[in-house]
Amino acid sequence: VNISILIVAVVIFLLVIHHNFLSLSDFLRRELSDPSPLGLQPIDFIPAAPQRLTDERSDKEISVVIAASDERLGGAIAAMNSIYQHTRSNVVFHIVTLNDTVDHLRMWLRSPPLKNMRYQILDFDPRVLEGKVQVDPQKADTFKPLTFARFYLPSLVPHAEKVIYVDDDVIVQDDIVELYNTPLKPGHAAAFSDDCDSTSSKVAVRGAGNQYNYIGFLDYKKETIRKLAMKANTCSFNPGVFVANLTEWKLQNITKQLEKWMALNVVEELYSKTLAGSITTPPLLIVFYKQHSSIDPMWNVRHLGSSAGKRYSPQFVKAAKLLHWNGHFKPWGRTASYAEVWEKWYVPDPTGKFNLIRRRSEAYEAK
Repeated sequence: VNISILIVAVVIFLLVIHHNFLSLSDFLRRELSDPSPLGLQPIDFIPAAPQRLTDERSDKEISVVIAASDERLGGAIAAMNSIYQHTRSNVVFHIVTLNDTVDHLRMWLRSPPLKNMRYQILDFDPRVLEGKVQVDPQKADTFKPLTFARFYLPSLVPHAEKVIYVDDDVIVQDDIVELYNTPLKPGHAAAFSDDCDSTSSKVAVRGAGNQYNYIGFLDYKKETIRKLAMKANTCSFNPGVFVANLTEWKLQNITKQLEKWMALNVVEELYSKTLAGSITTPPLLIVFYKQHSSIDPMWNVRHLGSSAGKRYSPQFVKAAKLLHWNGHFKPWGRTASYAEVWEKWYVPDPTGKFNLIRRRSEAYEAK
């Protein structure tokens, strides 16, 4: 009898060990990527989708990269929620943030409307930008390192062949699979929305240097720019929403090309003094000059964050597939055009922290 009891105990022990080993193997398989030498470290793993969602959604995996800074975290949350609720595809969000934002982000993602989303959180190390971005000491607090995350897509999503990048101030109103399926011409590493497209020209915002062509972003008085032989009146493009072919991106070493022009600008100040947009735009314009495909203009309906956004009709806004509040006024400040559309997809911050940020944003925009 004692021998029988001992044998049963040993069998049970071995079964427990086997089960734990399988669980560990399954956990390790869910890790998306190895640590990156660029300081882009995966610090969260993709939750396994519930069986119900696995049955309902298609098997096609779509990688979406979005940056999430603490002061704009509510924007990223609303953008992801709008994408997730409008698709039946297997979307995986690769959320790039800074280390001090991770706990806040992770808690927010546990909210009921978001709990079934698949995601990976990546910590961005700003030191990768040393020597490549000139920061004014008096304006150091305005420097946003996460805006450069889009330059490092192959390191962020090393196993994907194609990804979508979106800014945090967008709302998607259609199935993101359509944007993902944007055809890219042979040899093109990305597809952008050109600033001469029909939706942009409807609400043209004219400023110093004209933000719709290359001269609005680059200093054509500099010899280095003139030697490139890029026409100054070439239509620029918006890098807040784009589709990237990462196979082509890596073949052409796009990241290194972008870093080259960033470093050159630090030495030679190649960007326009009347720069109308983000400092991330000029190197992209140079590298992708006449070497990019175009996305459907309705997948990046822009300027809702400027006075030009008021010119869109409610019918047009409803028909838009992606709304983009680029510009001074953000929808979480409630003074932007059609902020009520954004509000539909916003998930309240469980910590209440973002409510304070929204009130400060409203006060700032009111000035």
